[in-house]
Formats: sequence, structure tokens, C-alpha cells
Amino acid sequence: MSHIEIERRRTFAIIAHPDAGKTSLTEKLLLFGGQIQVAGAVKSNKIRKTATSDWMDIEKQRGISVTTSVMEFDYHDYKINILDTPGHQDFAEDTYRTLTAVDSVIIVVDGAKGVETQTRKLMEVCRMRNTPVIIFVNKMDREGKDPFDLLDELEEELHIAVRPLSWPIEQGMRFKGVYNIYEQNLNLFQPSKQVVTEKVEVDIHSGQLDTHIGKPLADKLRADLELLEGVYSAFDRQNYLDGKLAPVFFGSALNNFGVQELLDCFVEIAPSPRAVPAIERTVNPEEPKFTGFVFKITANIDPNHRSCIAFCKVCSGKFVRNAPYLHVRQGRTMRFSSPTQFMAQRKTTIDEAWAGDIIGLPDNGTFKIGDTLTEGEVLHFRGLPSFSPEMFKYIENADPMRQKQLSKGIDQLMDEGVAQLFVNQFNGRKIIGTVGQLQFEVIQYRLLNEYNASCRWEPLHLYKACWIESDDAPELDAFKKRKFQYLAKDRDGRDVFLADSAYVLQMAQTDFKHIRFHFTSEY
Repeated sequence: MSHIEIERRRTFAIIAHPDAGKTSLTEKLLLFGGQIQVAGAVKSNKIRKTATSDWMDIEKQRGISVTTSVMEFDYHDYKINILDTPGHQDFAEDTYRTLTAVDSVIIVVDGAKGVETQTRKLMEVCRMRNTPVIIFVNKMDREGKDPFDLLDELEEELHIAVRPLSWPIEQGMRFKGVYNIYEQNLNLFQPSKQVVTEKVEVDIHSGQLDTHIGKPLADKLRADLELLEGVYSAFDRQNYLDGKLAPVFFGSALNNFGVQELLDCFVEIAPSPRAVPAIERTVNPEEPKFTGFVFKITANIDPNHRSCIAFCKVCSGKFVRNAPYLHVRQGRTMRFSSPTQFMAQRKTTIDEAWAGDIIGLPDNGTFKIGDTLTEGEVLHFRGLPSFSPEMFKYIENADPMRQKQLSKGIDQLMDEGVAQLFVNQFNGRKIIGTVGQLQFEVIQYRLLNEYNASCRWEPLHLYKACWIESDDAPELDAFKKRKFQYLAKDRDGRDVFLADSAYVLQMAQTDFKHIRFHFTSEY
């Protein structure tokens, strides 16, 4: 039984540059999964019917996904878990962590803009982990780059071989549809957000094609396909699974075009849950005993209940509600009476989950990102680092009557890993470090709206915060004496050096040979 359950799981993330159409694609996939009845089209003036995968107020206002949400649905015989990631670069760290919890990735690329910086960075993370990637070229109903040029750009910018599995017929106003190379049929485009397009079985070399799209386009399509067959070798699934080859699909997510083809091919070729490396050993999904790790914590999914939810990826075996599991870091046994799974905002309590699933565990401060749960074995899963922040501000209480609310709010938001908190050892002031400006706005907004606490930011000019350690106690002591104004502690009580310029950091590294300066927390 377990083998069948695990085989039918498909857990993947959708990543893209902001505005490439990731939220639209997620929505259309949910439409096919029967999870939403009507697509919330983006209205003019950026007023949006709230897309189901964006649930925080600030996201609705700014039209961006700030937290990674998890959605699951059944499609044919498959159980699909989508992790939607924030496209905005200020939340890249959240996305990097999400990529540790998925078995494959779909990258959305805007047909007019091609590959953008954010996409390049995320692809590097996929390459580090050999995660299989499928590319969806979106917005074919707008004028864009020539598809052949796009394929070259994808290979060059993402450093991966590509193989188109569908091919566009014209684009922009003249867009007629795509020919599905994988299934060998023709999909004709009708611009409608609600209707699913018609599929036509055609023999590409017969006159049928001419009747559907006219002779000039039919001839061009035949020539294009011949060229493709000449340039690209046949699609090899193993190369795709090894992360060496990316299949490419063309379509328009907003108009619901080309999405089903992507989904049908995806469930067939994408990997089921894969083995996960832990420090102690590699864990295989088919193992009978449950293991899992927490890769994300979200506060206040439900504003009426001030609760946090820890998202746990099941790595092996079967998770059972109310069964005793070991919380490895704390060394104690816990039971979970109301584990949940998500369909955007609807959560449902579940009795069991299998390897590949993502479950929500109610959390009142028991979890940190990276925590492991097992049936008793001591395991630590790897690869959930906190990055060294690049922007810093002092956070001050703007309302003396609400000190308690502020502390609680900061604590919970830091648990989510949105930003990092350092306490300056010299003056005791709290410093928040983030990777982007937008996070300061989000923190201020959420403190006010969820915790009824107001904060104000004060400028702080720092170049980098880095974790320090040394086996040479006298040298570490000397360093701390000399730099006492620039030392802080992180939430785990570890020493952090706050360098105010690249030069100062370089000098410190030169003067103190036996001190190790780390730029991620997982050292």
C-alpha cells in the first residue's frame, strides 16, 4: 500500500520572477484539480479578486505573494502538492528553504522578458540540489521574443539543456495556439479565461493542419518542427530527472491555455518523492518509519486564533495523527491531535499523510525552522540555512503601553524566518536584519495588524552580520574586547559580528587568523 501511495505523490514548487504570471498559473492548476470553480481574473487598476493562494492583507494590497502557501489536490490518479513561492526578491530566502521540501520545480518565464535575475538565482539553487525543472513560457498571447531565441536564452542563462515539448503558432494578436509535441496534437487558442480550449488530433503532414490554421502557418509549423527535431535530441526522461534537461512548454496562464498540457505531461514524467540526505544517513521515502522536517513557520493564518503553523515535509513512511513522535532538538515526545492539510485558505484535519506530503502542525513556539520529527531515531536533515542579512535597522517600540505585544509579535515573526533578530551586546538594542527593504514594511504592517503593536525603525549602517567562532579562546576574547561595540547575539545566543564596512570585515579576517567568519547560520 505504502509504495502505491508514495508513487502517486507529486510535490513541486512554482518559481518565477515577479509578474511572470506565477499566481495565475497556480490558480489554473487548482481549477483543473477541481479546487476552485472560477478563476479570479486580475482586474484593471490592479484591484484583484483575491487569488486563492495569496492570503495576507499586505499581499492583496501589493499584488505579490509574500508567504509560501501550500495547496494540495487530486488529479487523475495523482496526489499533487504545490508550494507557491514568493516571487519578490526580498523573500528569496523563504523560497530557497521551500526548495528543500520539493521533488521538482516548474519555472515560469515571461515570453516577452525572457530570463530575469531572480529566476537565474533560483535556478542555481535547483542546480545545487539537482532538482528536475520544467519551464513554462507564459504570456504567448502578448508580443514577445522569437521562440527559437528564447530557447537559446534559456540554455545560456539557466545553464541547462532544454527540449521543447510544445511549440507556439505565432504570438500576440496573431497567436493561434500550440502544437503539443509530447502528445502530438494541436491545441487551438480561444481567448477566454473560463473555457478550456479544444484539442484537435491532427496528422501534421496531412492537409488537415492547413484547414485548421491556414496553409502559410501550417507550412511554417512543419518547418519549425523539422528544425527542432534536427537541433534537439529526443526527450530523455532520465536526463530530466537528473536535473540535466528541462522540458519547455508554451502557453498563456491568464487565458488558461497550455496549462492542462503542462499538467498532463508533468504528472507523467515528474519524480515521486525522492531520498532526502540527513547528516547521519540518507532517508528513503519507502522506509516504514515516519520522518519529517519543518521548513517553514507561518503565524496567524487564521486571524481569529493567534496560532502559528509549522509546515512539515514528510520524508519517509506514514505520519499518523495522535501517534507519538520524537522532536529531535528538544529530545521529547509529542503527539499531534489536529494536523492539517491546505487547500489555499481551507484547512482540513487529516488522519494520515505519506512521504511527499506537506502537513501543518499547530505550533505554540515548539518549533524552529529545520527541526526534525522521527519515530525515535536521532536524525538531522540538512540544507535549511539562514543567510547573512544585507539590510539592518534598529526596531523601537512606538507605544510604551504595548511593550508586551511588541515582544511577542517580534518573536513569532522571527520564528517564521522572515527576518533575523540580533541583540547588540553593547547597548542592548534590538536589530532586525533582512535581505530586502520590503520585509521591513511587512513586519511593521503585521505587528500593527496582527499584534496591535506599533514599531518604528531607526537607521543603522552595517555592511554585514556574520557568525563567528574560534577554537582559540584567548584570541576570541581579544577580538570581543576590541570590537565590543559591534558584537551581538542571535536568537540562539550565538556570537555575531556586525561589520560596518567591507574594509572592516576584511581587516578583522586578516588580524584574527583563528576566528572563522560564517555567512550562513548552518556552519
